[in-house]
Amino acid sequence: MKEVLDLLIALQDIDLSIVKRNKELKSIPLEINKYTTPLKKAESELEKEQDKLRSIEKRKTQKEIELQEIDDRIEKHKTRTGNIKSNKEYQAHLKEIERAEKERSRKEDEVLNLMEEVETVSGAISEKQQRIKAEKDELASIKATLDQRSAEIEKELEELKQKRSPLVEKINSEIYESYMNILQKTGGLAVAEAKDEVCLGCYMSIPPQLYVEIKSTTEILTCPQCDRFLYRKD
Repeated sequence: MKEVLDLLIALQDIDLSIVKRNKELKSIPLEINKYTTPLKKAESELEKEQDKLRSIEKRKTQKEIELQEIDDRIEKHKTRTGNIKSNKEYQAHLKEIERAEKERSRKEDEVLNLMEEVETVSGAISEKQQRIKAEKDELASIKATLDQRSAEIEKELEELKQKRSPLVEKINSEIYESYMNILQKTGGLAVAEAKDEVCLGCYMSIPPQLYVEIKSTTEILTCPQCDRFLYRKD
């Protein structure tokens, strides 16, 4: 039975390595998500800024059309000036031109304000685009590194499985079935060291007599608390 216990200990070492690598493999997509989530948020904010810019440019274009219409109207008024005969009509005509010029001045201010908004939003968009590009470059680099690590883990897992198979063949099927049940139940640890009358699998005390027997007997003994196979180091 000592030989079987040694096989179980060796199998446990391999299975712990398999569990560790599987956990690392599962963590890789989560690691990538740590970078993709803020990137998606930044891209969403950029899209909002671009929509805002389009809206401002549309308003600016409309104001420029209105400004041109006012300029055309003023020009028509000035063209008619030479045809006015009476002083009263002339004064009314000048007031009409004055009102149009004031309207043009207000419209020009509106266009200038919109031009400033365009400049501000364009600057913000440019800044966001640069930041997004930097984040994409960083993500691509991290993803390449993690993809490489993923491939390495897959290779390591395959090598561990190849080492595992000959061990399993040497273990009694009933004992192996019990080992696998404990392994699944305990999350990857079916064989534990007994030290100072404590099971280092569940960290619960074990009877003194059992602790002595683990060292002296050839039988395979288990922890009365967690059912793990127990062994003591020389």
